[in-house]
Amino acid sequence: MKLKDWLDAWTNGGLKYNIKKRSLNTYLDVVEKHIKPKLGEYELDQLNIVVLQSFIQQKLEKGNLKTGGALSSSTVVLIANILKQAIYEANLLEITSKNYAKHIRLPYQHESSVTAFEKLEQEKIVKYCAESKKSNYIGIIICLYTGLRIGELLALEWKDVDFEKNLLSVTKSAYQGKINGKIKIIVDTPKTKNSHRVIPLPKQIVQKLKKIKKKSSSKYIITTKNNQMVGTRSYQRTFERILCRLNICHKNFHSLRHTFATRALEFGMDVKTVSEILGHKNPMITLQRYTHSLLSYKRDMMNKFGRQLEIL
Repeated sequence: MKLKDWLDAWTNGGLKYNIKKRSLNTYLDVVEKHIKPKLGEYELDQLNIVVLQSFIQQKLEKGNLKTGGALSSSTVVLIANILKQAIYEANLLEITSKNYAKHIRLPYQHESSVTAFEKLEQEKIVKYCAESKKSNYIGIIICLYTGLRIGELLALEWKDVDFEKNLLSVTKSAYQGKINGKIKIIVDTPKTKNSHRVIPLPKQIVQKLKKIKKKSSSKYIITTKNNQMVGTRSYQRTFERILCRLNICHKNFHSLRHTFATRALEFGMDVKTVSEILGHKNPMITLQRYTHSLLSYKRDMMNKFGRQLEIL
């Protein structure tokens, strides 16, 4: 069987029932754009380690379909992992007698740096959004003080807010993907099992939300003029315009989540609590990702510890 035929059977078979819709769309996109054009005509038994490793190396050096240049190591790792899963499954079902894909050497992935807004920048953003007449700007404040991902924010409905207990339930996430070749907003479960969570809201945000709800005719907290869900790209552009107006250096929307984590740790919130609010699997993920944000705390502790040296 040719690889392209097996990939069609695999992605349309059990795979789509075992991964999230968003992940499936990503897999399909990678298969169609990267794997099939180069390896699709190979018989499964022809995919030896030389063929596979050469393919991975080629993607690293000139796999970018837009520029013809290098493809990011993270994307190449994704391509390699999809190949590994597909060929492993074929071997398990005895469609191919060999599984050379398990020997693919993955490129080193540089951990992406965490970018957060400075305190003064955060204050400017909050002040601007709070004073604006545009109710959708409350979403930016929510993300700064809860660490929500953009998809989680845009999927929020008024029923997700408990105004009596000041709680916010995160039960779904939205993203833009292709359905039958058309870009549409897709609502799915949150990123991971731990992303299902209940977050206590600061009372100041709850009071602001109460005022917005009185004037809203939409079921969504962040909404279009037609009371529909706002697309992620549209809201990202809104955020970029705000930064431009405030003359704040551009950072992506996810930096709001990083800013929440950074401020919370600097404020003295324990790592386990921050981890649960962010929806991380365990506190170690939070610690590893935000160690840099504890530098000021470390400095204070070391200075206190160093008082024992005053005799010097």
